[in-house]
Amino acid sequence: MGHKLFNIFFFIFFSSCMVSGQTISNDVSQELEKLYSRLVNNYNDNDRLRINDSIKLFIDRYVVSDTVFTHRFTNLRYLGQISSPDSLLKIITWNLVLRNGKGTYFCYFIKKTETENKNRIYSLSGEYREDPVRVDTIYTLSDWYGALYYDLRPFAIDNEPCWVLLGIDYGNPFISRKIIEVLSFTPEDSIVFGKLWFDTGELINFRAVFEYASNGMMSLRFASGKSIVFDHLVPFSPSQQGDRQYYGPDYSNDAYNLENGLWRLKINVDARNKE
Repeated sequence: MGHKLFNIFFFIFFSSCMVSGQTISNDVSQELEKLYSRLVNNYNDNDRLRINDSIKLFIDRYVVSDTVFTHRFTNLRYLGQISSPDSLLKIITWNLVLRNGKGTYFCYFIKKTETENKNRIYSLSGEYREDPVRVDTIYTLSDWYGALYYDLRPFAIDNEPCWVLLGIDYGNPFISRKIIEVLSFTPEDSIVFGKLWFDTGELINFRAVFEYASNGMMSLRFASGKSIVFDHLVPFSPSQQGDRQYYGPDYSNDAYNLENGLWRLKINVDARNKE
C-alpha cells in the first residue's frame, strides 16, 4: 500500500514539475539533490535501494523531456551529465554502492534522430564485477560491463558516426580502471560498444583499458580532436610487476593518436601540447 501511495505522490509531483514534457522545474532539481544526499548519507542497504528507485523514476521522466539536451542540473554532484560537441548524444550516469560491497552502474544514452521527432533513449545497468573489461570483443545493451563516463567526442569511421567515450570503473575493490570506448549504432539503431581501432603496436583492440591501484589517481583526457593523453602506469616496485593493484603514474605521459584511421599508442609524449 505504501509503495502505491508513493507512486501516486510521485506522479502528482512530477506532473506539476513538467508540463507536456517541456519544462524542467527547479523543484525537480531540488528533489533530486535531496535524494542523492540521502543516498550518500544513508547506511541501510534497503533504504539505499528504495532511494535509488526514486532517483531512477525521476531520471526516467527527465530523459524523455523535450529540453533534455538544453537543460543541465547544476547542483547534482553525484549525477554525471555530459553532451557531445555535435549535440547529438547525451549521457547520464551514476552508481549505487551497497555496504556489502556490491554496486550497480546506471546509464542513459539519449540520441537525437534525423527522421523522428523524438529522441532515442537507451537505459543500461551494469553490476560491479572484479574482472577487467575485455579488449577483444564488442559489448551490447544486454551485456554492458558498467562504467561512469565523463567525456566524449564525435568521430566517424567509414563515414559512419561514432563517439569516443572516456570512463572509469570502480568494480574491483583493489583496482580502479579507466576506459577509452567507442560507441556506435547499427542501421537498426542498436547500441554497440567497441571498434577494432586501438593499435598498441602488438595488437589492435576494441577499446583501451588501464588498471591501477584503487587508492591512486590516473589522468585520462582528450588533448585534442586527434589525441588522448594519459598517465604512464608503472609498478610501485619491480617485485610488483604485473600486479595492477600496485600500479600508479610515474609522472610521464603516453597517448593514443588518431593516425590513418587507427588510434595508435605512443609512449612518452609531451602532454603540454594544446589543441
